[in-house]
Amino acid sequence: MAPANSSYIIVGAGVFGVSTAYHLIRKYPEASVTLIDRDAFDADNRVAASWDWNKVMRADYDDPVYCELALEAQDVFTSDPLWKPFFHQTGLYWMCGRDYARDCISNFERLGRHNDISVWPVEAARKMFRGLFNESDYTNVEQVLVNKASGWVAAGDCLQAVTRRIVELGVKYVAEEVATLQFDRSGRCTGVKTAQGRNLRASHVVLCTGAFTPKLLEMSAATSGLNTLQAGSRILAGGITTGMTRLDDDSYPKFADMPVGIQGYTTLKADGSLMPAPFMGSLPPTKDRELKWWGQKIFKNTKEVLPGRFISMPPAEADYAQWKISERLKEDILNVSSVFYGNQVAKWKFEKHRICWDAFTTSSDFIISPHTASKGLYVATCGSFHGYKFFPVIGKYVVDMLESSLSAQLAKKWAWDRERPDPSVNPDWPSFEMKDLLDPVRESRL
Repeated sequence: MAPANSSYIIVGAGVFGVSTAYHLIRKYPEASVTLIDRDAFDADNRVAASWDWNKVMRADYDDPVYCELALEAQDVFTSDPLWKPFFHQTGLYWMCGRDYARDCISNFERLGRHNDISVWPVEAARKMFRGLFNESDYTNVEQVLVNKASGWVAAGDCLQAVTRRIVELGVKYVAEEVATLQFDRSGRCTGVKTAQGRNLRASHVVLCTGAFTPKLLEMSAATSGLNTLQAGSRILAGGITTGMTRLDDDSYPKFADMPVGIQGYTTLKADGSLMPAPFMGSLPPTKDRELKWWGQKIFKNTKEVLPGRFISMPPAEADYAQWKISERLKEDILNVSSVFYGNQVAKWKFEKHRICWDAFTTSSDFIISPHTASKGLYVATCGSFHGYKFFPVIGKYVVDMLESSLSAQLAKKWAWDRERPDPSVNPDWPSFEMKDLLDPVRESRL
């Protein structure tokens, strides 16, 4: 790679895109780096999954690769002046199965980082944090994992601050929607065409496009004739509901110092053994005293994007209809909140709801890889609803991929054409259809 002669278009200004631009411009200050997104980075309303009130920052993984990467990111959040103001190290309280807790502990011990993490029997854990989780539903919960070093990040604020910083460093930010990719006669990707009709060119085009990725590749395949561009079964766009309540003066003191609360991977099978299930969670109150949950129902939205071509994609509205929440999805949030806080929920009013969209793989692994159908085209996406915590460091690995220096282990794990497991073994795979979770339409006759 010759940085002086290279130019980059990064499509998508979420975690993957901004982090990639951040690490590129810091490593190569003279490089031409353009970051393009449908929304301005300081817009009041964005569709990026990373544009959110808050996100969990944890290294509690049973997968050793993501455990180590998350610890690397956590170290940045706790030390770097750019990132540190947005991290709240509140700790984490995870109601889980015995196997998951054991594997997490093993990873921390292997990395010499086990001082802040511990496992507790349920009855002892109930008394922790002033009994905050005493009324939780512990059905099928075997142990509670507690990590004092975990916490949460003011997600949207952090995303905006880092984006502003890279613009100061020389990254060009373009607020336009990309309609299709552009190719030369040999099939090499040479740039993008925006919905406004503008053509932008670069030697490297990196798709950090999240839930929009399958649609963009379908449209680009149709206009170019390169059908192998299509994502196929590699990537699925999925959505989840989040909700918030504002705590009153009486409730706030009890929750002010709470940890992140998570319950998951505890579903009982017919033979009595535990199997993974989507985990649900509760985040501590923000500066506005708003307590947040994410739901348990993860869904796809299958539509005909072109004649005979069906994919899951976010709703067609410009804002992905992210604020239009059905009563059934609001009920999902209510159910999750009662799992954590029991009868206390009855007096709470849920004032905000949002649908968050992301790109998934069947293994929940990222895709950080050259696209095998076209030289000059690269993919760095598929956060699978766990990508935000890697924000400070994931771009470093994207740059490694661009320079063909990514480790063999990561290159294989994040490859475009790797073999992938059946989605039935992934508890976080979008298993519902959005149309089945919408409010019924009343049909009336005159």
